Amino acid sequence: MFKTTKGEEYAESKDFYQNIKEMFASIANRLHISDQTFLIILSVFVGIGSGFAAIGFRMLISIFNDIFFGSAKNFLAFLGDYYVIVVPAVGGLLVGPLIYFFAREAKGHGVPEVMAAVALKGGRIRPRIVLVKAFASAISIGSGGSVGREGPIVQIGSALGSTFGQIFKMSDQRIRDLVAAGAAGGIAATFNAPIAGVFFALEVIIGQFTTKTFSLIVISSVTASVIGRTFAGNAPAFIVPEYAMQHWGELFLYAILGILAGIFGIVYIKVLYKFEDFFDGMVAVPEYLRPVIGGLAVGLMGYFYYQIFGVGYETIESALRAEMLLGLMLTLLVLKLIATSITIGSGGSGGVFAPGLYMGAMLGGSFGVIVNMLFPGMTASYGAYAVVGMGAVFAGSAKAPITAILILFEMTSDYRIILPLMIAVVISTFTANGLFKETIYTVKLARQGLKIKGGKQIDVMEGIKVQDVMEDHLDTISVDHTVDEVASMLSTSKHHGFPILDKEGRLAGIVTYQDVKEALLENKQNAPVIQIATTDVITAMPFENLNEVLARIAKRGIGRVPVVDPESPDRLIGIITRSDIISAYNREVMKRAKENS
Repeated sequence: MFKTTKGEEYAESKDFYQNIKEMFASIANRLHISDQTFLIILSVFVGIGSGFAAIGFRMLISIFNDIFFGSAKNFLAFLGDYYVIVVPAVGGLLVGPLIYFFAREAKGHGVPEVMAAVALKGGRIRPRIVLVKAFASAISIGSGGSVGREGPIVQIGSALGSTFGQIFKMSDQRIRDLVAAGAAGGIAATFNAPIAGVFFALEVIIGQFTTKTFSLIVISSVTASVIGRTFAGNAPAFIVPEYAMQHWGELFLYAILGILAGIFGIVYIKVLYKFEDFFDGMVAVPEYLRPVIGGLAVGLMGYFYYQIFGVGYETIESALRAEMLLGLMLTLLVLKLIATSITIGSGGSGGVFAPGLYMGAMLGGSFGVIVNMLFPGMTASYGAYAVVGMGAVFAGSAKAPITAILILFEMTSDYRIILPLMIAVVISTFTANGLFKETIYTVKLARQGLKIKGGKQIDVMEGIKVQDVMEDHLDTISVDHTVDEVASMLSTSKHHGFPILDKEGRLAGIVTYQDVKEALLENKQNAPVIQIATTDVITAMPFENLNEVLARIAKRGIGRVPVVDPESPDRLIGIITRSDIISAYNREVMKRAKENS
């Protein structure tokens, strides 16, 4: 991995950027252009850049797809039809080192990295992300990786917006606005969905609405959409038959579909990150080689069901046109979930939105076939349920209902199904939110201790994990110690209490200075310390954040909390005190103040 200074990380070609800035500043002064007008002009350029980036990215995917499933097929002819098992692994062999050595933040689906940059770095994203993300994701998708193209283009567009802001040394807020404008432009050009691009940027990336920000995002989205339509046509992403409700009673069926989609959205999140944990646990395998293992697994599944390869728009359209059998849709629903989780979890690069649409179509289509059999004559074709399922699963996993409704409307150009779509999307979002508070985008940040809301880290202590603060060099006592012995130990120790371990080394309780003092006053010098100790011990896990631990400390009025192994809750691995938390808080506040000064 390249080692860069902070200045290099934010602007890798300073002299070049300075020359550009001076040139534009000179032009602006001569034309008497105001700051707001200049920002609008920049948003147009961001839209142009995002639009061409989206077109170029799609072309790049096509090129790599032709290489991997065209030229490579001839090169691997000796394998016969089995060559498809090897192709995704070869893609992983290229993607892994590209990401590991050039830009680690290009790993995965990209949106969480953009959100973190907006919340914690003033929107600053390294310019090199544009190229690394484009090639890494194009190779992943082109070689059969089960990922989408929206995540990469959001990160690419955002990086372009950030780069413009950094070139002109703009404030953090303006850079964030340009990042959001770039994300909107990328979505607009990729899916021919300018309105959805705007609301994706507002709902997902920055999480807040202001008039100035909205204006810039709209300008960029419209500009990028014009570029996309000029070079890729004005047709919607999916061509579907004209569907409409057959009976008002169908709304209840769509509501049930919304519940199922909400549950599945959370399953999607959980499975995705379980596989990420699984591959992260492969410590014996270098990180840059793990995509090879993932590629082999995806290739093996793709040998039997080629439909899981790549973005899968053709398969989605088959479901939307009601051209698939129930058994196949259910099979692809499960396999796509596993294939996407493996591709992302092993270190591939690509989006999770398109796979969500894919699985939504399979879930909705399967549900539609079943209700068609149960209620013939009063239900629409199962293709209509596949359409609604797409939006509902995305809403359940991303908790972005407005974006889900708008993007399905724009991707299909069909308004007739809007009422069922709205019902299913809202119920899916409500169901998913009741089961799990994080989204498929924020859970990655939450696992790193970052709690982001409205584009900002909302609590300093929620960004600090217990494992980063706890003391792991422990002074412990056994259940055999007497009160008198512990009193002697406390008199020479810096601690005001000790964890107590049983004969097997398991956590049995905790004793404090106050416990010992009261026992001595009651003449219990020779009593076993376990008799005066607290055995109903409040504990903490290493992955928890300080806010959670502080809440427990405040509720029970205690000064220290033992930290235990998540896989063995009676095994002590550290201790964290109130003073540890206060010190960590002060350090983080000083650090952030220094970074923002």
